[in-house]
Amino acid sequence: MIYTLNPLLDPRWQKFVDGHPRASIFHSPGWLRALFETYGYSPLVFTTTPPNQPLENGMAFAVVETWLIRPRLVSLPFSDHADPLVDADTQLAEMLTELQTSEQSGKWKKIELRPTSNGNRQDRWLPFQDGTKYILHRVDLRPGVEAVFSKFQRDSIRRKIRKAERSNIREEVGQGERQLEQFFALHTLTRRRKSLPPPPLAWFRNILACLGNNAKIRVALKDGKPIAAILTLRFKETAVYKYGCTDNRFHNLGAMPFLLWRAMEEEFHSGARTFDLGRSEPENAGLIQFKEKFGAVSTCVTYKVYPQAPPIIPGHDWRLAWSKQLFRMLPEKALVYAGKRIYPHIG
Repeated sequence: MIYTLNPLLDPRWQKFVDGHPRASIFHSPGWLRALFETYGYSPLVFTTTPPNQPLENGMAFAVVETWLIRPRLVSLPFSDHADPLVDADTQLAEMLTELQTSEQSGKWKKIELRPTSNGNRQDRWLPFQDGTKYILHRVDLRPGVEAVFSKFQRDSIRRKIRKAERSNIREEVGQGERQLEQFFALHTLTRRRKSLPPPPLAWFRNILACLGNNAKIRVALKDGKPIAAILTLRFKETAVYKYGCTDNRFHNLGAMPFLLWRAMEEEFHSGARTFDLGRSEPENAGLIQFKEKFGAVSTCVTYKVYPQAPPIIPGHDWRLAWSKQLFRMLPEKALVYAGKRIYPHIG
């Protein structure tokens, strides 16, 4: 039998996530609360464990529902990955069957899972089918910072880090309003270069508020001027690079490699043993190469969906192309406003 629980109200979820080896920051109550506070997505966990008993498994979702779209289940919105925390294939099959039945009854329009691994058997996910594919990049910090640094590509990473240090680039780390405003200004600038709106400022503010010391903003400053910034997350022994942004006028100073290296150093010394560089779209060869130059190991991540949707061929999504044309013409305030209105419908 399948049961459901609200992970923001049921204290069993925090304890379960803290102890599960495949849990991530994206399963944490803090991340789920940030989604709820920003976008109104209600969190929901499916489990085979009856109420009032210690949780043995759980599959976390957020209900994405707005005035524009019918409700759908996503595990989890704006997360790079979120493994089902289920150890037995029989339990996974039972949950997938329950999800299929609830979709067929009209409760959900669509269901999406974001596992990091498909396991040895493709049929274990049936009736779910392959959805969007990404490349996930992770740096192993266990050998120590000197060994990690030695694996960085010499010219494009190590030399840029040293150049940033010689250029007196200063790093500021914090969770305050100043760091948030500096980060958001640079993030808006970066999204404009890509002809896309930024997520709402409230999203980043809620990440910092809901995750507490597990979220940090790092800003690189040149002569007091912010020129690059990253937002990192932390869960147990894994640090995550979630967002990054730069002022392209200072690209040659190497501020982004500098910030990522400083983050790896600090996180290693505080106990992190993996640095997750996040996902990349397979067609984004430049981003993939950039992350691999840090010695990152790349793996393929295939999301799972039910019912199966027609695939979107990269470079052939006319809606995205049309939207970019529109966003390119918007002034900054209008672009920020567009992000605030659009992102709740994306999930």
